[in-house]
Order: sequence, then C-alpha cells, then structure tokens
Amino acid sequence: MIKKDWTRRDFIKSAGAAGLGAALAPNLTASAEPQRGESAMAAASQKVPIRPFGRSGIEVSILSLGGMFDIPNNQLMLQQALRLGVTYWDTANSYGYGSSEEGIGKFFTKYPDARQSVFLVTKSGRKDPDDLSEHLGLSLKRLNTNTIDLFFMHALSNTRPLTDTVRRWAERAKADGKIRLFGFSTHRNMQSCLQEAAKMEWIDGIMMTFNYRLMHEPEMQAAVAACQAAGIGLTAMKTQGGGQIESGSDQELALGGRFLERGFTPYQAKLKAVWENPAIASICSQMPNMTILMANTAAALDQTRLSATDQRQLIQYAEHTQSGYCGGCGDICESALAGRPPVADVMRYLMYSRSYGDHRRAREHFGRLPAEIRQGLAHADYAQAEARCPRGLPIGRLMHEALTELA
Repeated sequence: MIKKDWTRRDFIKSAGAAGLGAALAPNLTASAEPQRGESAMAAASQKVPIRPFGRSGIEVSILSLGGMFDIPNNQLMLQQALRLGVTYWDTANSYGYGSSEEGIGKFFTKYPDARQSVFLVTKSGRKDPDDLSEHLGLSLKRLNTNTIDLFFMHALSNTRPLTDTVRRWAERAKADGKIRLFGFSTHRNMQSCLQEAAKMEWIDGIMMTFNYRLMHEPEMQAAVAACQAAGIGLTAMKTQGGGQIESGSDQELALGGRFLERGFTPYQAKLKAVWENPAIASICSQMPNMTILMANTAAALDQTRLSATDQRQLIQYAEHTQSGYCGGCGDICESALAGRPPVADVMRYLMYSRSYGDHRRAREHFGRLPAEIRQGLAHADYAQAEARCPRGLPIGRLMHEALTELA
C-alpha cells in the first residue's frame, strides 16, 4: 500500500536506502530483494541486456557509460562497467578538454583485450571535413585505438551541416577502417533532426534528448518511428528530464513514494520508462561514481516493467511540471527574438547547474557565448517568446537568472 502522506524527509530517507540497496544488490525485483533461490554471486555475474543498434548488425548494451567525468583518475569505473556488461562507452573530443578520451586510451593501454568488448563512441563539434579529419585523428590517438565504432557530429540543431561533402567524408573514413558507423547528436529541435535524418540512408546512429516528458509527444513519437523504419540506431540521453525549476510538490513526493514502495527509485523508473520503447537501443548516462553505475545497472537488469498506472502517473507528473522543463524546441521561441539568441542552449546550461549540480560545466558553456550575446540576453524582450513556448516557461526570468548564476 502506498503511503499517502509522503514528506520530503520520507522521500530523501527512502531514496537513500533504495540507492544503497541498488549498489549492493544489482538485481532488483519489485520488492527490492534478490530473486528467490538466486545466490549473490549469480546476481553479480549477470550482464546488462543488449539490443540491436539499428540496421548495423551490431548489438549494444542498453546502458551506455557517459564519459563526461574524470576518467584518467577513475579507471575502476571502466573496469566495473565491463564486468557488469556496460560495454557501450560514450565520450567526445571536447570532454574534459580531451582527458576523457585520454582516460579511455589509458585503460585500453593497460587492458588491450578490453577494446574488443567495447562499442566505442566519440564526437566532434566540427562541421568541415578537414576539421573532422583532424579531430578523428586526434581521437584515435587519445583513445589508443585504430577504429571508432560510432563517430558523431556533435550537438546539431538542424541537419544542414550533413552535406554531401560530409557524406563522402564519412564513406572514406569507413573505407579506411577509421570508423564503422557515422551519425550525430542533438540536444535541440530533436524531432525535426530525426525526421530529416530518416531520409538520409548514410546516417547510422543518432543520440538525442529523450525522456518520459518527451516520449509521449506525437511529434517525437513520429520522429522515432521514422528513424526506426529507416534502420537508424537511437541512443537516448538526458533521460531524467531534469528541469530548470526544482519542484518540491506533493505530487512529486507521492510519485517518488510510489516507485520506492515498488523497489526502485524515481531515477530508475525514468530509465525504465525509456527502455519500454524497443526503438531505443541504449541510454547514455553520465555515471561518475560507483553508486550511480550500480543503481543504473540494477535498473537495466531488473525485469519488473512499469505498470500502466506507473506510466500514467509519469505522464501526469510531466504535464503538471511542464513549465519547469525546456523541451529543446529552440526554433519556436528564438524566432520570436531579435538576433535569435540561443535560449534553448542557455536553458540546457541551467539544467547542468541545477539538475546535475555541475556548476563548473554550466559556467564553462555559458562563458563560451560571445559577450554581445550575453549582453543581448539581458536586454531582450521575451514576451513573444513566452507566448509561443508550448510549455509556458517563464523564459525572461530564467534568462536573467542564468546571467546571475552562470556569469
């Protein structure tokens, strides 16, 4: 029976206990206990399930290790990920100013046989083929490998950079054995990016923002279905759906209490909601410590599916708190502003700071915006942008808060 009077203290106390249980027993059931008759050793030997990655013929772990943490000094995380079957490793040329790739390369130097077990992904923010070649060469060197399994053009907001010249570059890189697959990542305007990519036979994979808030929207459902029909492998990121406004509502606490009673945390429930869609090959999650790795792995191993009531309550919660979450549809609000300031990007930086607690990363990203753009954010009239926002976000207030918090 679900408690009706969950308080913040109840929630935090129980969430902590569930997180500890996940770390100690990576095979959760609905009652948060090992399956009857199964030894702890057998549970520990289980591997994260795998799924086909689009039409590639490659199978990947449904949980991907996001490489935006101090990998050089946390080699144990990579070793434990392998043991648990988390063999999809994601990084980028820019993560840690190159240290993320170097950390993975350090691991492959010490454990060269491990490379054969890993589906290795990296990214470049460059758009010109010559620049892509430079970054690819640097990534191969840092990662201590001859081949990248999937090479992404990073953080696209539209598909215009995916030119015929880039297509020919990708085909040459494949022919030379430097990459196996090519695609892109996208944090904004994801739906249109996916729809356009589904028409391009040479796009093998896409990583996009996808979570319980977005997955039920008709535009996103249609975009995912189009990519699935085209055989494009899909990786979900930003799956927690963290917003720029923290909510401590009774509805939020009650939802968390419901999941905790069933034996998993709200964080794990949000992962499971994404895995319900078979079109999603993997979830990329930043897991900078062993507790998060074990908790996420437990969610992947757990065979308990979310009930229809669970799903319905997640949808209701998403609707109830939609004004605290930016869906990345930047073209809608930005087109109403002079100079089209990067509202969606600034919203994402706020999310890094407020939801991830990664203030340094948020400030670094915000600091890279040209001074004239930051000044423009301070003086813009956001009335029309707010009127167009499908989620009703207080864009003006959030932009001014970003200027204060992230400057």
